[in-house]
Amino acid sequence: MHRNFMGYTSRHVAPLIGLGVSSISDSWDAFVQNEKVVEAYQERVGRGELPTIRGHRLTREDLVLRRHILNLMTRFETDWSSADGYTPFLEAAADRLEEPRRDGLVLLEGRRCRVTEAGRPFLRNICMAFDARLARNAGEARQFSRTV
Repeated sequence: MHRNFMGYTSRHVAPLIGLGVSSISDSWDAFVQNEKVVEAYQERVGRGELPTIRGHRLTREDLVLRRHILNLMTRFETDWSSADGYTPFLEAAADRLEEPRRDGLVLLEGRRCRVTEAGRPFLRNICMAFDARLARNAGEARQFSRTV
């Protein structure tokens, strides 16, 4: 099982090519979004151009954290004890997961997090503890996707 920004899929597909207005492509280490306005999209395609308006190349930290979030979303557990699965942002992961741990939503064992059955409905909230960009931008940027 795999999860991307579109939802759950039966397998990982790379690259994932988004076609159409405002679509997003994912090469695993970068994202690119197409033009959001139909006329601009059509004009660029008509000129033989790729109709992209913005993109982001993921850093090593992004890739490490993306893997942990994917592990939680698809396997309900992750482990950051190995060097290839570690980034300094994870030093405080246990602190960020303390409230879900007290509520019985996760089990923490060293540098390992397992989501309990009771925690599964709160999976997106739990994954937020592994989102460095969300933590660093808290309060600065408008969020379009929120948990309830």
